[in-house]
Amino acid sequence: MTLARSARARTGAAEGAAVRDDIGRTYVAATVALPGLSLTALEAAVAAAASSGATKLEGAVVVTAASEIDRGVLAGLGEPVVHVISE
Repeated sequence: MTLARSARARTGAAEGAAVRDDIGRTYVAATVALPGLSLTALEAAVAAAASSGATKLEGAVVVTAASEIDRGVLAGLGEPVVHVISE
């Protein structure tokens, strides 16, 4: 939760997320909102994990003002425990 919050605060983004893979590596990201690319914080964190070779996630934390998140981005990476912190 601390990493997700710090990613959000550091960039002033709408969301921050952190995911942990099955060997203990953690990937952190904030919302990406560029003219040619839009990613939720969770999408960006999962992309970072996948591009680093992670094949299974144990958990995910998303800090957001939204009431729901799209968990579909986690498909294919196991069934991680997901915590959504509304702020």
